[in-house]
Amino acid sequence: MMKTLFLQPPSFDGFDGGAGSRYQAKREIRSFWFPTWLAQPAALVPGSKLIDAPPAQLRLETVLAEARDYELVVMHTSTPSFASDVKVAEALKDANPKLKIGFVGAKVAVEPEPSLTASSAIDFVAREEFDFTIREVAEGRAWADIDGLSYRGGDGAPTHNRSRAVLEDMDQLPFVTEVYKRDLRVEDYFIGYLKHPYVSLYTGRGCKSRCTFCLWPQTVGGHRYRVRSVEHVIEEIRLAKSYFPQVKEFFFDDDTFTDNLPRAEAIARELGKLGVTWSCNAKANVPRATLEVLRDNGLRLLLVGYESGNQQILHNIKKGMLVDVARRFTKDCHELGITIHGTFILGLPGETKETIEETINFAADINPHTIQVSLAAPYPGTYLYRQAVENGWLDIANAELIDERGVQIAPLHYPHLAHTEIFHSVETFYRRFYFRRRKIASLLGEMIRSPEMMRRRLREGVEFFQFLRQREMPG
Repeated sequence: MMKTLFLQPPSFDGFDGGAGSRYQAKREIRSFWFPTWLAQPAALVPGSKLIDAPPAQLRLETVLAEARDYELVVMHTSTPSFASDVKVAEALKDANPKLKIGFVGAKVAVEPEPSLTASSAIDFVAREEFDFTIREVAEGRAWADIDGLSYRGGDGAPTHNRSRAVLEDMDQLPFVTEVYKRDLRVEDYFIGYLKHPYVSLYTGRGCKSRCTFCLWPQTVGGHRYRVRSVEHVIEEIRLAKSYFPQVKEFFFDDDTFTDNLPRAEAIARELGKLGVTWSCNAKANVPRATLEVLRDNGLRLLLVGYESGNQQILHNIKKGMLVDVARRFTKDCHELGITIHGTFILGLPGETKETIEETINFAADINPHTIQVSLAAPYPGTYLYRQAVENGWLDIANAELIDERGVQIAPLHYPHLAHTEIFHSVETFYRRFYFRRRKIASLLGEMIRSPEMMRRRLREGVEFFQFLRQREMPG
């Protein structure tokens, strides 16, 4: 077995490169998701180590010193961070020329050849679900025999092996919490809307929804929701409770945990027996009866992708959601005491000044507890990217998703709506949502009831205004 280092490389200050199926970027409030996609193959490779440099605040010099003792480095990359990650790979190779370096992630899954040819420091990329591909590389198998691998052949030309079969038995995957315990400090990970410290993990992969912008289902996970057994999930939560008694909340980072309602209810009932607080991603269509079961068994918060308050835009992006259903769902959550973190996207196909106004008003009306407003991001490999190129909404020569500091920018533009207008509407959205009398009163009440919450909200407020001051839109 090769001595293997799994690396989330140093990047922009505050850049969350491990943001799973969501956008990799600096957020309005400093936050970090667990590097679950790296931890999973790390759990399959005995003697390996995982370094997550950004939340641990590790500089490149420290990583280089660590990597000198390894034979294989596996780096997670993304479209926004790729150029920076290539520089890290080149520095690693300069420090240890014998080192084999492989890249994983959605970026290389859909663009294996351009990724390989970007630098001679990149020896291979692992496509599709890369867990067992990486294990076979670490075992020292001949690269020509490893499914899902792209690499340089003997003549230096890119070689692409056949695709790896989709993993059906998800219980084959070992617990990522073993790697969290071994290599990470859970206190380094925090999200504004989750209790701290928290732990996140996946109970399944894939999402049956067809949202045109969503990255991982279109590049790695697929559109079938493949799941771990209820027993397997509960066994890991039981283990995580013993490893991390300080953790206040568990988050299930499945694209849509509520895609399988009977299973979600079954897991919830077992979590209730364990007495844990938990949260998950959900679509805004969960029936009230299911919400009651989840709430009665420890559910605290749902992360809900509303995206837009305009029905035509939801049709345009194949969201499979009706605005009226989302309203009723949100009302149910409020009545049942379930907290909602609502996410919205500005600049999707069909967006106009009027639809932006409609979405802001919709958000204020349904009133989720907290919100996140993103800019439409056409990631390579998604339908939105192909659509944007075909319709001239995206200038390929200037298709960057983030600026030089890691802050998300607006690459899409329309004949009737400039990218600068879309960009500045994010700030307008935040200000109008949070500076309403109703929202200020609820936040003040929350802070008065909890000194801990008061400290958190004050810190987040400072970070938020700092973020707004540094946002600048080129051009």
